[in-house]
Amino acid sequence: MTTARGSRARRERTSASAAPGDSPRPELTIVETRVFRGPNYWNYDPAIKLIVDLGVLEHFPSNTIPGFTEALLEMLPGVGQHTCGTGRVGGFTDRLREGTWVGHVAEHIALQLQREAGTEVGRGKTRGTGEPGLYHVVYSYAEEGVGVAAGKLAVRLVNHLVEADPTFDFGAELERLILLAERLAFGPSTQALLDEAALRDIPSIRLNDQSLVQLGHGVHQKRIRATMTSLTGSLGVDIASDKKLTNKLLAATGVPVPRAEVVRDADAAVAAATKIGFPVAMKPLDGNHGRGVMLNLADADAVRAAFPVSRGQSRTGAIVVETYLTGNDYRCLVIDGVLRAVAQRLPAHVEGDGEHTLAELVEITNLDPRRGIGHEKVLTRIKVDDEAVAYAREQGFELTDAPPRGQRVYLKRTGNMSTGGISIDRTEEAHPDNIELAELAARVVGLDIAGIDLICPDVSLPVRETGGGIVEVNAAPGFRMHTNPTEGEPQYVAKPVIDMLFPPGAPSRIPIVAVTGSNGKTTTARMISHIMKGMGRKVGLTSTDGIYVDGRIVRRADSSGPKSASMVLQNPTVDFAVFEVARGGILREGLGYHRNDVAVVLNVTGDHLGLGGIHSIRQLAEVKRVVVEAVPRDGVAVLNADDPLVAAMARHCSGSVVYFSTDPEHERLKFQAARGRRAVTLEQGRNGEMIVLRQGRKSMSLVWTHLIPATFEGRARMNVQNALAATAASWAAGAHLHDIRQGLRTFATSYYMAPGRMNMFELDGYRVVVDYAHNPPALRAVGDFVERLTEPSPGGARAPVTGRRIGVIATAGDRRDDDIREMGRVAATIFDEVIIREDENNRGRPMGNTAALIAEGIESAGPERRTTAVSTNLVELDATREALDHAGEGDVVVVCVDHANRVWKELQRRQHGGASETDGLRAVVGIPDADDEVDIEI
Repeated sequence: MTTARGSRARRERTSASAAPGDSPRPELTIVETRVFRGPNYWNYDPAIKLIVDLGVLEHFPSNTIPGFTEALLEMLPGVGQHTCGTGRVGGFTDRLREGTWVGHVAEHIALQLQREAGTEVGRGKTRGTGEPGLYHVVYSYAEEGVGVAAGKLAVRLVNHLVEADPTFDFGAELERLILLAERLAFGPSTQALLDEAALRDIPSIRLNDQSLVQLGHGVHQKRIRATMTSLTGSLGVDIASDKKLTNKLLAATGVPVPRAEVVRDADAAVAAATKIGFPVAMKPLDGNHGRGVMLNLADADAVRAAFPVSRGQSRTGAIVVETYLTGNDYRCLVIDGVLRAVAQRLPAHVEGDGEHTLAELVEITNLDPRRGIGHEKVLTRIKVDDEAVAYAREQGFELTDAPPRGQRVYLKRTGNMSTGGISIDRTEEAHPDNIELAELAARVVGLDIAGIDLICPDVSLPVRETGGGIVEVNAAPGFRMHTNPTEGEPQYVAKPVIDMLFPPGAPSRIPIVAVTGSNGKTTTARMISHIMKGMGRKVGLTSTDGIYVDGRIVRRADSSGPKSASMVLQNPTVDFAVFEVARGGILREGLGYHRNDVAVVLNVTGDHLGLGGIHSIRQLAEVKRVVVEAVPRDGVAVLNADDPLVAAMARHCSGSVVYFSTDPEHERLKFQAARGRRAVTLEQGRNGEMIVLRQGRKSMSLVWTHLIPATFEGRARMNVQNALAATAASWAAGAHLHDIRQGLRTFATSYYMAPGRMNMFELDGYRVVVDYAHNPPALRAVGDFVERLTEPSPGGARAPVTGRRIGVIATAGDRRDDDIREMGRVAATIFDEVIIREDENNRGRPMGNTAALIAEGIESAGPERRTTAVSTNLVELDATREALDHAGEGDVVVVCVDHANRVWKELQRRQHGGASETDGLRAVVGIPDADDEVDIEI
């Protein structure tokens, strides 16, 4: 953990005699809460970020608040043991006494509260936001709901320590947090499986707020719910749930089982018990976890008294009456047909000492640090309820009695861990005959993971000789008694389960390529997806256009965020993923996955500055660098050597680096070659530019740039760069050169393959370019393309554009004023005529404000200004029609679109001389209708 960065001057100017109470109400408040579910700007691990306002407490570090440190350490002593970046236990105590700000204190409290609730977390940081009194408080979490609640409780505790709140009961609040952790956290069995999966580097995704979890990604995924798996047969579960049927099937194979009858009322239960012979046991036909199990019923009155208890735990009303077998209670765990563990279970009990009452002995037993409220610890606290009182009374003791020394008093009839029982590992003692019986029982019922309840005098002796039998076969058996026995050696039973689901050597992950940058993300991601699809891969693609699986759209939206990535990883048909990763998603929730095999960073330009606390281009580069930091040691980062901010990200990559550059003499490419590493660049040849792959001193020619349709004979330089990036990424992902070449030569920026990405149409002798250019660098790239359209083709053909250049431009309203004006200045150097429009969603700006700022930029363009005519038409489609009406032979119209489909329909209407006949095409290619509503995910 790291400490808050504060100003020495602020500490020195704080009067030692001042106190928070001398100022307006001292209160730490939470301004904003963010949950990051993967690598993020702040932390590689999942983290929670609170923006807190210290208010007047900005002037009162901890050492100036009377009694603050002492009270905190008394209420939450564990927090004082934090190292806080000092490298020694107790470092945070020193920080408190020296003086640190309460935002930093809240960070440490939030971490410690989670530890008190049973989760191991330990990373945090507190940083200023740049505004007085406002801080980013960032801390890791294991369970999202618990982490958020811990942050809120931490702030309340800080405020209570500053100024006592008589209504605040910290003990009660902490217990509520522990109960919340118990409710939200995975149970011990599920957690054991997840821990083992993590050791095997198998990713996991929680699918609901209970225990349904996906292990693995895409086509390799398996699912678990507690200890039920994708391989668990529903028929086996049904059989195990029917106690009578289980008993019958086991008996038919010669497995010793008790005699049993199914009844539905007390009279029938008495009759069955009389027929079977006393004593008997009684339990619900469809019960589990020992609920409603009544043992050693010696006569008819005991059966009648116990019947309502069993009946109350039965969903169907059916009750099993069976022979009461005497002996010890053993749980045998069979996984994939093999016995893996045996535990002897003892019901919840206390040992008398002749001094303390039964109630006091329970309290003393519950003080065992291994016992928790529920499943958050290896043992569960004993709960004294009516059943416990009644059972103790049967043994001759009231709660106020002091049992003699050595006298064991049982408080529960069954040995379930969830009711306070304990377990003793007996795995090595089990007799081979008993092992064989347990394995046979699991096979008869048909369960891949089975808990076999065996009652016998001694598990080390054959049951057939000593007496006893199998009383129950359970689906989804708990692992806690085996992984954390009260006595004996723990058994690592999660390993054979994971081995069953993912045999050694079996894959669990699908390759993930993440593409980020300020411009060109969507086109590059589409290129990579097209190349890999040509290899026969089932590609899941997320982009600002939507989510595509194997070329078919499954969701129309801006899907460049973490939720969309998770949707692809959950799709069981996908075996390769390409994610367009946007700045907004990283800042809002992180990546949404743990790592990417290939990270592509195209460029970093000053777009979106001033949003999400990012005020400089260097900070923006740090945001986009997250995908590089998420590259594993065997992964690859594909970086643009021509962009210094991008090239510098190499030092943050754990894997290898492939640079791409349009300059074959770039120093970084020479550096790569000298060390035998890979790079992708351009080389001039007799027929033009060739994309070349380099590895060390070797070069491999790939394809002429003018033969790549997306480059428009090499004129679209931004797509030449995108092709270099896509080539490097596909190469890094294992694609063969032939497949990369074929993919590039068949990928076109038509509306059908890349809507709104450098689409070019021809209408009545003039060209129309449709592109999402939304910032000055993107518009400059479009301007470079337009300039190259005025040059003859490499073969000597006439230039496509010989006339005027008309532009329809706009930008998002959440950009800074200067960035919006810059859009106008850039447009003024490109176009002869500019028509300014606005997006439908102006993101907080009044209508006309964005357009006015663009117009100001055009007017201030200076001597490089080309524009002679400027008009404003705020509606996109009207502005487009105006531009098209002005165009003539040899002209070019550039439409910077917001809704590309609407412009496309207008172009189709004009191209066909009337109403568009594209509705059928739209349905085929998955293009949204003009009036379709789409969800936005940044």
